[in-house]
Amino acid sequence: MKIYPVTVQELIPTNAYFYIDEDTNHGVLIDPGSEAERLLSVMRSQGFQLEALLLTHGHFDHIGAVEELRQELNIPVIMQENGRDYAENPNWNLSAQFHGNFILQNVTYQKDGAVIAYPEAPGLHLKLIHTPGHTTDGCIYYDEEHHVAFVGDTIFAGSFGRTDFPGGNEAVLYRSIRDKILTLPEETILLSGHSEETTVGREKNGPIWGRR
Repeated sequence: MKIYPVTVQELIPTNAYFYIDEDTNHGVLIDPGSEAERLLSVMRSQGFQLEALLLTHGHFDHIGAVEELRQELNIPVIMQENGRDYAENPNWNLSAQFHGNFILQNVTYQKDGAVIAYPEAPGLHLKLIHTPGHTTDGCIYYDEEHHVAFVGDTIFAGSFGRTDFPGGNEAVLYRSIRDKILTLPEETILLSGHSEETTVGREKNGPIWGRR
């Protein structure tokens, strides 16, 4: 499996990730926050074939390019089952405050523990793990075999997501991080929405979580 990060800038800088099976060039795109045409250009220039768009949560800066991409590619959009709170409510997804009104349609809502896998990308095997706190629908996509987790805004390198937006809860976020992320193997690479990559070990033993 190969990770192709693209930092989109149109709304606020946000990391989108192509996660691609190198043997077949099929895979998924995680958190396409904006700049649909740029993401399509990357996809086409690299010859990627996308099976789905995966969302770590429903904030505007992670969903801004979703509708344009979905219509162009005719592929599923996947969110954790609480994502309806954000997909259908511009006040909760913050687009009403920051950038018009985003509403997502035809979303596939998945439960905690769902496995994302496709025959066309046999190397791809992602487990959806619900990590609420930043939002009610926050989740990570964890690839146990390849030691990588796409963590959205749940945790950053040396930091963690805000909890002062609709659905946020600081105590819940701390539990999500402690119980569901920092319990993963220490070599697991954490790829977030707004920071450089880090690892479970680095965060677990770092200045924030090492003291808790």
